[in-house]
Amino acid sequence: MWQRRTILKSGGLALVGLGLGTIPSFLSRAVAQSSPRTAAAGRGILVVIFQRGGMDGLMAVPPLTDPNLVRLRPQLVPAAGQGKEGLQDLDGRFGLHPAFAPLLPLYQAGHMAIVHGVGLSTTTRSHFDAQDYMETGTPERKNTRSGWLNRALQAAGRPGGEFQAVSLTPNLPRSLGGTRPVMALGNLDDLAQRSGRVLQTAGPSFESLYDQTSQQLLRQTGRESLEMARLITHLARQPQAEGYPPTNLGRSLRQIAQLIKAGVGLEVAFAESHGWDTHVRQANSFMGPARDLALSLRAFWNDMASQRQRLVVVTMTEFGRTVAQNGNAGTDHGRGSCFFVLGEPVAGGRVYGSVPRLEREALADRRDLPVTTDFRAVLAGTAGPILGWGQTSQVFPGWQGNPLPLLRA
Repeated sequence: MWQRRTILKSGGLALVGLGLGTIPSFLSRAVAQSSPRTAAAGRGILVVIFQRGGMDGLMAVPPLTDPNLVRLRPQLVPAAGQGKEGLQDLDGRFGLHPAFAPLLPLYQAGHMAIVHGVGLSTTTRSHFDAQDYMETGTPERKNTRSGWLNRALQAAGRPGGEFQAVSLTPNLPRSLGGTRPVMALGNLDDLAQRSGRVLQTAGPSFESLYDQTSQQLLRQTGRESLEMARLITHLARQPQAEGYPPTNLGRSLRQIAQLIKAGVGLEVAFAESHGWDTHVRQANSFMGPARDLALSLRAFWNDMASQRQRLVVVTMTEFGRTVAQNGNAGTDHGRGSCFFVLGEPVAGGRVYGSVPRLEREALADRRDLPVTTDFRAVLAGTAGPILGWGQTSQVFPGWQGNPLPLLRA
């Protein structure tokens, strides 16, 4: 039985004492600012998926007519064929790796675009530096404190609750770091289970004990703690669609869909995909993360049927891979890769960007796919219109390029 002196002693740590864990204090503030009534109806929703490890764009979307590709990658080019097991023809110029076959109908329907030869303007081959440069949006500047997504929210200039920007990751990514309030939820299911235990343990008597105390701060802390538990439980109870793969990315996109359907005002969501650092036996190691990404995106697309008109999903990766395979039938860190852009507002059904003939003289450092489209052009051409920010220079300081027009007017 909880005693009044126990509650007084616990004070602001009541949630920890009840077993919910060390939940950030801003979740309590979210209770007052976020509810189904505060949904930002009509506002765009941007979902960013970072493919960590460096996805091989030439394997994901290979040029069909370049004989150099098979010569340089004899073990890494899927055979063309019918059905899901063969290389899918996109437009006569490029193909789609069979692991991405679940996305082909979306491309054919004009809801998905691919940008090829995209990447950083720097020559770094470090995962850590390249990811930091992309997430801060300032290549070759290591002292940038804020992330491009946080600055994008500031540039949009709209007020929003604590659920305006959410990362389904254990820690807040660099992309969302900054002065704008954001949160990293980790796993909504785990939080909901702990919240359920809080509510079961507390009960009405716990609330009445809080009401009896003469300390206003403690009363407020108690109420917010319980309201927070109720809110998290409510979010986790939103209808869950079938078809998501039982993976971290599948879970993250499923929970992003739950937040969207709960109407808490979500405008920016961030998730991660891992396993793209394919140095060894790439024909096999590429299949897992590629199939996971494709199945997760397809399930998310099906789940978001009622929200597609205001939804855009962008995938990004820190760099591509070497054009030639290495001695372990894999590839090493390279330069250009490709991004996927998905949504009803997307001018899809085509491959943007350019890929030169894969001859030694045309390659970056005589070994890599050159970057022909700066990654900021893709982000500015998608996130800019969907979030409605003012000046691109506020989001990508120092960049003089132009947004790539990837959304329909």
